[in-house]
Parts: sequence; C-alpha cells; structure tokens
Amino acid sequence: MNTLNDIVQTILAMGPSVVLPIIIFILALCFRVSLKNAVVSGMTVGIGMIGINLVIGLLTDSVGPAAQAMVARFGLNLTIIDAGWPAVSAATWAQPIAAVMIPIILLVNIIMLAFNWTKTLNIDIWNYWHMSAAAATGYVVTDNFFIGILCGILYTVIVQIVADKTAPAVQKYYGLEGISITTGSAQGYAILGIPIGWAISKIPGIKNLDADPETIQKRFGIFGEPMIMGFLIGAFLAILGGYDITQILQTAMTMAGIMFILPRMVKILMEGLIPIQEAARDVLQKRYGDREIYLGMDAALATGAPAALATGLLMVPITLFIAVILPGNRVLPFADLATIPFFAALVVPSRKGNILHSVLTLTVVITFALWMATDYAPVMTEMAKGIVKFPDGASQISNFDTGGNFLNWIFLKLAQLFQ
Repeated sequence: MNTLNDIVQTILAMGPSVVLPIIIFILALCFRVSLKNAVVSGMTVGIGMIGINLVIGLLTDSVGPAAQAMVARFGLNLTIIDAGWPAVSAATWAQPIAAVMIPIILLVNIIMLAFNWTKTLNIDIWNYWHMSAAAATGYVVTDNFFIGILCGILYTVIVQIVADKTAPAVQKYYGLEGISITTGSAQGYAILGIPIGWAISKIPGIKNLDADPETIQKRFGIFGEPMIMGFLIGAFLAILGGYDITQILQTAMTMAGIMFILPRMVKILMEGLIPIQEAARDVLQKRYGDREIYLGMDAALATGAPAALATGLLMVPITLFIAVILPGNRVLPFADLATIPFFAALVVPSRKGNILHSVLTLTVVITFALWMATDYAPVMTEMAKGIVKFPDGASQISNFDTGGNFLNWIFLKLAQLFQ
C-alpha cells in the first residue's frame, strides 16, 4: 500500500504540464500517430496546460484576496470555514484508500469503453481525486474499505455517464471537438443546475431575456467585448472589497487580461489534441464502424469562454450574500470562491451562454450547496485532521468543490446508511 501511494504521489507531484504530455504521447502512439506528430502533440498540450494554469493562477490570486476583503469588510462570522479544494484534495490523498482508487478508476473506465457503455476516455488524472473523495468519505464514515471502494466505483460510473450526456453541448458551445468534461465538481453542479436552468428558462419575463456575450455586444457595443466585461467585473469585485482606486484599476485590468488570454491558451491545448482525435476516429471507425470516442478533460477548458468566466465571477458576491442570509447555513465562503467558474462549466452551455440565466441557475444551486457543505463539515473535518492546517478561528472546515457538490453529498448520505 505504501509503495502504491508513493508511486501515485510521485506522479501527481510532476504536475499536469509534465504528465499530460506523456499520456497524450502514449495515446498518440496507440492510435498510430507518427512518432514526430506524437511528440509535437504531447508538447503542445503540455504548453497549453502551462498557459491555462498560469492564467488560472492569476485569476485565483486576484479573486481570492478580493473575496477575503469582502469577508473582512462586511464582518461575516460563520463557524465553518471553506478551506478550498486544495486542502480537501490533500486530505483525500492522505487517506489509505485513495491510492488504490487510481488503478480502479482506470480499470472501470476501460471496462466501460470495452463494452461500449461510455464514449469517454478520462485522461484527467488530477481530477480523479473527486472519485477518490467519494471513496474516502465512504471509508471514513463506515470504517469499511470495501464500501469506500464501492462508493468510488459508482461515482466513476456516474462521471462517465454525465460526461457522455453533456459532451454534445460542451463540444457545440465551447468548440471543443471530441472533448467531454469529467471534472466531478462541474458535474455535481450540473446535475442540479441543468434541470434548474431549464425551469428558470421557462419563467415568463425571464425566458426571453438574452444575455449571452454576443447579444450583449450587439446591444451595448464595446461593453460586450470580453476584455471590457472582465474589466467591469474586476472593478465591481474590487469596489465591493473596499479597494482604493489603484487596486481597483489593477484588479480590473487583471480580469480584462484573463478574459482575453485564457481562450487563447485553450486553443493552444486543443491544437495538440486534434491529431489524437483524428487518429482515434480513424482507428475506431475501421474497427467499430461509426463509433466515436471523447477525451475526458478538466473543466478548466470551459473557463476560456467569456460567458462561463463572467458567470463564475458574478457569483462571488452573490454567494457571500446568500451565505449571510440563508437560514441553517454555517459555512463561510472563502477559498473556493475563485473556483466558481469551474462549477459553471456545464451549466453555461445548457443555457446556450445566457449569462443571466446561468447566474440565476447557480444562485439556486449555490443555496443548496451551502446547506450540503454545512452537513458535510463533520466528516470533512475528520478527514482533514492532522493533515490540513485549519484556518484561524475555524472549528470545522468544508468547501464548495466537494462539500457543496451534490454528487459527493449523495455518496455521503449513502455511506451514512451503512454506519
């Protein structure tokens, strides 16, 4: 077990910009891409991932302090602290069951592909931790290794199914040909968000309000440009945080830059995937006729769309407001506020990029997420003890990525049935 855990930790420590090119290179050779093109594809994907991570790091470094400033400015005082996905991920990988889940997840995916139960080959190894978190939750709640593994397997199967079902909308709206999104947090929010969004789109007076970036640009000219939208949203967040004029302009320009640069980083990554997708299609058509295969990727690819990023950023102050007024909530939104754009990844294409409908949808979903995160806190705190340094003043921790994720919460309730 220790050896397997060491291997997993070594692989994860390399980071996506190293391991993803290796995976792409191996896949390319399996699908009979030439050695030269396989190397170029792998390197291009790695470079694209470096660019995406740099821009997302910039996003986190800008939104995080602004959100913290809002918390301090408005004197929010709730007893469960949102510790963020990095802390919960670390707590997950520290559980003895987590390392075993990596080969199990791969095996389940391969079996489902072999029997044509899925079209998705999930190569997003870093987000395997969402499945492992379900397994770790089952193990911690029941103290039963096999129930934990069962939770992880069922979670994996659901991820594959949701990835397949949402892939057509993802590919059409984001222009990500041959891609599905397998990030557990994006899927958990979509399971609630897609039907809620559909219902909201039927409400008289709201259903006919078009607020996608293209419509905004047509009606408001320059204010519909992604960089201008980013500037205005960044300034809005900074003003709510009580920043001075210099900080407001710096934050606004940073958000404008993120809106402009991120889609270009996604395009670079996609350039590296195109040869793999074309080769995979040719091989599968020869062997299975018209069968297609999707490459399961991180929801980070979706944040390159202005509507997804704008929706996520607008939800930051809305989430803080809901947390204050919501009866029964004890979670103080904090570290995961910067990752809300990821939660919007599958909701936005279901609303055809309508920012207003997407924001209204996520407002409802975040309300439920706060209740779920509050309920999840005791188990998450138990998982993190001795592994994660708790924020000052925190009696318990939770987060939005896992604790407020409907899919993970369902497995918490399932595991509690076997206590």
